[in-house]
Amino acid sequence: MISTHLTIVLAPLVASVIAGLFGKTIGRTASHVLTIGAVGLSCALSFVVLRHMLNGGAIENYNLYTWAFTDGLGMQVGFLVDRLTAMMMFVVTFVSLMVHIYTIGYMHEDPGYQRFFSYISLFTFAMLMLVMSNNFLQLFFGWEAVGLVSYLLIGFWYKKPTAIFANLKAFLVNRVGDFGFLLGIAGVVALAGTLDYSAAFDAAPAMLGQTIDVIPGKPWDALTVICVLLFIGAMGKSAQAPLHVWLPDSMEGPTPISALIHAATMVTAGIFMVARMSPLFELAPGALSFVVVIGAITAFFMGLLGIIQNDIKRVVAYSTLSQLGYMTVALGASAYASGVFHLMTHAFFKALLFLAAGSVIIAMHHEQDIRKMGGLRKYLPITYWTSLIGSLALIGFPFTSGFFSKDALIEAVAEAGHLRHGWPLMVAYWSVLVGVFITALYSFRMFFLVFHGEPRMDEHTRSHLKESPWVVTLPLILLAIPSALIGWFTTEQMLFGDFFTGAIFPAAATDPLRVLGEEWHGPMAFVLHAVQGPAFWLSTDGLITAWYVWLKQPSIADTMAKRLSGVYRVLENKYYADDLWIRGFAGSSRKLGHALWRFGDQKLIDGALVNGTAGVIGAASQIVRRVQGGFLYVYAFAMVIGLTALLGWLLFKAS
Repeated sequence: MISTHLTIVLAPLVASVIAGLFGKTIGRTASHVLTIGAVGLSCALSFVVLRHMLNGGAIENYNLYTWAFTDGLGMQVGFLVDRLTAMMMFVVTFVSLMVHIYTIGYMHEDPGYQRFFSYISLFTFAMLMLVMSNNFLQLFFGWEAVGLVSYLLIGFWYKKPTAIFANLKAFLVNRVGDFGFLLGIAGVVALAGTLDYSAAFDAAPAMLGQTIDVIPGKPWDALTVICVLLFIGAMGKSAQAPLHVWLPDSMEGPTPISALIHAATMVTAGIFMVARMSPLFELAPGALSFVVVIGAITAFFMGLLGIIQNDIKRVVAYSTLSQLGYMTVALGASAYASGVFHLMTHAFFKALLFLAAGSVIIAMHHEQDIRKMGGLRKYLPITYWTSLIGSLALIGFPFTSGFFSKDALIEAVAEAGHLRHGWPLMVAYWSVLVGVFITALYSFRMFFLVFHGEPRMDEHTRSHLKESPWVVTLPLILLAIPSALIGWFTTEQMLFGDFFTGAIFPAAATDPLRVLGEEWHGPMAFVLHAVQGPAFWLSTDGLITAWYVWLKQPSIADTMAKRLSGVYRVLENKYYADDLWIRGFAGSSRKLGHALWRFGDQKLIDGALVNGTAGVIGAASQIVRRVQGGFLYVYAFAMVIGLTALLGWLLFKAS
């Protein structure tokens, strides 16, 4: 299978290089045929690998070559292909393939057409390197490569100031998380003496009890510190509060990038990494509590922001933030399989929602304000029905894939609270449960304002409304199928079966899915049980509330905004998180830098040391040069004085 694995990884890279360097020579059609063909090949081979693993194929862990070897530390490039990897490979390549096809229609008029295809193909390569790595060095390479290409993609329209600001913001915020991630990897190397996953996991029990003096005289548990640092990296990539601020602004990039970054690739890298590191995190309960709290904050508070957004892409972006919080809560509850399962289903329906939003934007001549839409159902039937499927999956409505993953996740968090106790899990459970109502409210607020009610666009836009071309609608249909159906076929094996055996290692005593599996009686029984629980009724209430408030009585929303003006202002300013980062940390850093430049560089170094030294020498030279006046009697006088002083010193010494 080595050749298959290499083909999966290298095909998008080769296509990216050719399209990027020779795109103008080979033309637009050849560029998209080449990149789509390469990603399609990777997707097909990824499905072959996944099927092989499902049929009992052995886990493959091997090194391709050694890049460097120093002081007993090997730095290899290699692959670890187990069922977790195989699932991620297929999801990444399938969503990427849909985005590639969709891009033909969305970007057909853009002058950077070939460059765009080169970037998204390179992005796919970087993500595959990340998920297939068998060591921390290669993981970090894929991690940083994904961040670099996302910078290029978010700022693809480089003449647009807001896009340049957004990509710089994403790059810098991710560097904050990546610094913690790098320190975490350094901690693993320091304690385990290896970069290899398997060796590090085998050494994990020996790390128990070891301490690190982060603050002199106050030792901290070493494994907890390492896991928290690794998770800080995940907070950056997977946009967890307070490192979430980059993700909404990334909407400044083209819509296909929003789908690619927010669905199955970059933002899921942190979730995948924590699941992969489960042997370490299970030995650090303090780190798991930290993960739970951060996930709960993100799931609840980011969902609230979605309610007041009017940009169609930003509504979906904030839903991504909230759903990433759900996945993070599952990881902190030791329900790793549940978090990864929701990652998979979310990849399908979130890519669907972003691409459907792009279809609406195309029809509306690039208008993104949902307040200027309405009544699009009869003009965009395919977009309408696929958006409905995606929205129902997002809110976890029964029978959809999102229902199985989200409801099981909430149940797992509740069960984890019974097994481990403690306030973090209790807070997390109520956050994700109330978040169900919030998700339904903002999702169907957007859906009803866009597709139902009276048209609110101008007459020119209305007269040109029509369904998007097939290269746009075909990916919508293909993504709608797994969004609706995949939960029926995968829930039992992925959550309660042995799908992740050998890939994820939850502790048996605190594994909530083990307990829930004892009550599993099939998907239909799960549906019947769920409709009696609070999550179903909260999602239904949210849907009905959205229908009543924004379709039947729209004045209610305006009235509530006025009555709760203080709360609305906080939400409108996104909890002032941007101010904290831009005016607080970044602004303070700039002021400190300016002060150091003004007083340290200009006045101390340039003024006192460099120019000051030169000034002293110059002043001394002015004095000394007066001695060299050119008068013979002055020289003779100086010689007499000098000779007298010398004789005086000799006489003094002789006496």
